Amino acid sequence: MYKLKSRLLLGLAMTLVSGCAQKSASVRVAVAVPLTGDIGTEGQGVRRAVELAIEEANQSGRFPYLVEVRAFDDRADPKEAVSVANLIVSDPNIVAVIGHYNSGCSIPASQVYARAGIPMISPASTNPKLTAQQLEEGWLGPRSIFRVVPTDDVQGTYAADFVTDKLKFKNFAVLHDKTPYGQGLAEQFRERFAKRGGQILAFEGIASGDRDFKALLTRLKSLNPQGVFFGGLYPECALLIRQAKEIGLPATFFSGDGSKTNELLKIAGPAAEGAYLSITGIPVEHLPSAKTFLEKYNQKYPGATVKPFDHFGYEATNIALDIISRVGPDRTKFIDELKKIRYQGILGTTEFDAKGDTKNKIITMTKVKNGEFAIVN
Repeated sequence: MYKLKSRLLLGLAMTLVSGCAQKSASVRVAVAVPLTGDIGTEGQGVRRAVELAIEEANQSGRFPYLVEVRAFDDRADPKEAVSVANLIVSDPNIVAVIGHYNSGCSIPASQVYARAGIPMISPASTNPKLTAQQLEEGWLGPRSIFRVVPTDDVQGTYAADFVTDKLKFKNFAVLHDKTPYGQGLAEQFRERFAKRGGQILAFEGIASGDRDFKALLTRLKSLNPQGVFFGGLYPECALLIRQAKEIGLPATFFSGDGSKTNELLKIAGPAAEGAYLSITGIPVEHLPSAKTFLEKYNQKYPGATVKPFDHFGYEATNIALDIISRVGPDRTKFIDELKKIRYQGILGTTEFDAKGDTKNKIITMTKVKNGEFAIVN
């Protein structure tokens, strides 16, 4: 009898311990972006937006468990991104990944996530290969990679049509940083501009991290281009613009969403005046549906500047939270829900196509006027 009572008490104790563990257990969402290095400021912005969304969810009482954020620094390096991805898949409590920022990091890291069956939603990577690779023969794992931003083929085509139709430019020199993002965007612009009858005077790559471009720009000056299009990120773009001004290259500069940030204005200074920067979606400061997000962001992070992809990170996280609230922390069910989701948020209605790309294809062209980005199309 004593042994029977002991067993019953032990069973009750184990049940209580198990119940407490379930109540206090946490579900994790990973955010994988560059947190250090040249573009660490951009990744830090996305991390803040992800943390804001999850803090709001926990305060709402929507979940019977705590939802946590685990931030990983991929340093904008593809090899480091793969290492980060392997760390993420080793954590059984992580049910989704918000990331990566750079296409060059997202593409190899996504393959690690797919093999582990972990869904990934990118808030910033725009190279078409990221999602298209899932439809290729030999893809291992489920179709688990999604993104909430339009792709480079959409943005490059838009930019080429803009300079052809609105500005009537006839020739361009095209530069890129040899990364999947930068080169991919430049190639899309080149292809569309040439198809529209424009002349490409040069198509050259630079190395990310280079700081002196005067020899290259001097060669371009001899070609007398009307415009220079750069596919890449703001550190190199800003220096190209500034140094072009210093050597007297009169061409108008154009670049994409990887360069459209206040950091470019700081580095390029007055030389940035008149430059054109396209960006996916509508700039957050001009997006009426993002008003509450901006208010909450500024309240939580006083003094921090909202970066161009922060609201995409916020939206990606809220999509993940919406799915978790409906199917729980089940990776397989999560992926299935992503494929058919119709989410209404600050970006409008988000749905994904068969590749995992957002059906939202909005691109905005901005121009630097009086030291600020003004919408021109």
